[in-house]
Amino acid sequence: MNPYLHKYAKRLRLIRERPHPDLGLVVVIPSACEAHLDSALNALYSCELPDCAVEIIIVVNGAENTGPECSARNKKSLELCERWKQQHDRPEFKVFAIAELELPPRRAGVGLARKIGMDEAVRRFEDLNRHEGIIACFDADSTCAPNYLRALHWHFHEHPKTPGCSIRFAHPTFGTEYSPHHYLGISYYELHLRYYNQALRACGFPHAYHTVGSSMAVRSSAYQKQGGMNTRKAGEDFYFLHKIIALGHFTELNDTLIIPSARSSDRVPFGTGRSIGDFIKKGQSSFFTYNLQAFKYLHLFFKQLPEFYILEEAKLEKLGGVLPYILLDFLSAYFFEERIAEIKANSRGFHSFEKRFYRWFNAFMVLKFVHFVRDNAHPNTRVELAALDFLRQTGYPDTDKIRSLSELLSTLRMIDQWPAERQLRFVH
Repeated sequence: MNPYLHKYAKRLRLIRERPHPDLGLVVVIPSACEAHLDSALNALYSCELPDCAVEIIIVVNGAENTGPECSARNKKSLELCERWKQQHDRPEFKVFAIAELELPPRRAGVGLARKIGMDEAVRRFEDLNRHEGIIACFDADSTCAPNYLRALHWHFHEHPKTPGCSIRFAHPTFGTEYSPHHYLGISYYELHLRYYNQALRACGFPHAYHTVGSSMAVRSSAYQKQGGMNTRKAGEDFYFLHKIIALGHFTELNDTLIIPSARSSDRVPFGTGRSIGDFIKKGQSSFFTYNLQAFKYLHLFFKQLPEFYILEEAKLEKLGGVLPYILLDFLSAYFFEERIAEIKANSRGFHSFEKRFYRWFNAFMVLKFVHFVRDNAHPNTRVELAALDFLRQTGYPDTDKIRSLSELLSTLRMIDQWPAERQLRFVH
């Protein structure tokens, strides 16, 4: 009995067919009330196959109290999967649909659906004693570049130490499927995601990666080591990936592309779909994000890390001339002095101290601090102004040549792909 499956799996075996002996990659797709699941399947089927067999596990899910319209769509999704399998049967590319249509309302959602599918992927790999198999997350309304499967498999081959990776993504920002106002909303939202990620990198935070559910992949061994996927209804990708990032050697795959949907949604409390839905319903003409000053405070804080290590005692009252008081107030609420003392006592050197420090002051703490600054000192600002300010204050040479939102988003998309040594940093 596999220890992870025995302790954490929500289900017993769901797929009876034995896996292909060369199975190396499983793509897990949660599907709830979807109308265009075939687009995702066709995109994956059109991909160049890697040097291994591939399985697609679709978890068609709904709650006990799901309404008749979504129940009907889920039923059609299951029927579509069966028809699609019959028409696209290949030994090295298998599709399996799992029906989870009556989940408890309190737990039903994308997190639980991903977990059920990813746990089954673990079981598929364990049947073959293939502990390093790749589990990728995809969405039922996403598509991808034709090299997605091959690039993904090759990336893990080329980076044998990586426990997981974040995959390059880009939302559609123009077209005929939605209104111009809708595309404006998704452009703003993606700019917000990229601005936040780049600002964290610029202030020296070592765990700044995109955490988009349709654009991530992990090794089965790392997935098990970190306790698997959580069952959150939203934000499951953020919480899950940061557990994987904490293992070290996390990577980015920029040689392919995921195209997430630009649609709105009211099924989740926050995230892309909710943000776009709110933007449209409220008739907004602008989008607000965190003030750049919050990240400059973090930059000052992280620069002091060697001092915290050297000082016999890191007393907050001695840092008043070095760190801003908004930061000192925040640190005081989280017992900074005690935590630094504890981290130092368990560190053999500065490298160990730094590693332990960022386990404490992790992505969740960063987000709490940014919210603290927003609520107590610097309110949110328009995202395009914040992004332009960021580029200027990190010395990006062509900022004044940017003339539109589209050009600004394209610039941040480009910078996101730069290697670590070229990443922008705050000048002061």
